[in-house]
Amino acid sequence: MTKLLSGGNPQIAKGDGAKPVNAYYAALPGWKKPLGKKVHALIKKTVPKATLAVRWNSPMYGTDDAGFFVSVHAFSKFLRLTFFDGTSLKPMPPGTSKTPKTRYLDLYEDEPLDTAQLTKWLEQASKLPGWKP
Repeated sequence: MTKLLSGGNPQIAKGDGAKPVNAYYAALPGWKKPLGKKVHALIKKTVPKATLAVRWNSPMYGTDDAGFFVSVHAFSKFLRLTFFDGTSLKPMPPGTSKTPKTRYLDLYEDEPLDTAQLTKWLEQASKLPGWKP
């Protein structure tokens, strides 16, 4: 059984590829599991060649040449998508960060997922310079 960290985020060892990312979504608790799997499927559909990895207990999506463009992390009341070059997205995702270029999209249980807007952000983000740890 996967340990859940504060906020219900699964503790998943650092790894590359689909296996650790799928383990993350399988371990999400409650309503976050189907929402997380929906987000994961949308990312894979929108950016089919995205590289997959888990870093710091969060699924990361990137491109071979540009680095990571988005990550997912579970908190108590929401799932957070982090766009590493989010200030370059049009329109910008609503959540601000202390990191200058980063923007957040927080997804809540009782709010519908705007798949059309999320798809546009993913398409844009995948073409921008990403974050390289």
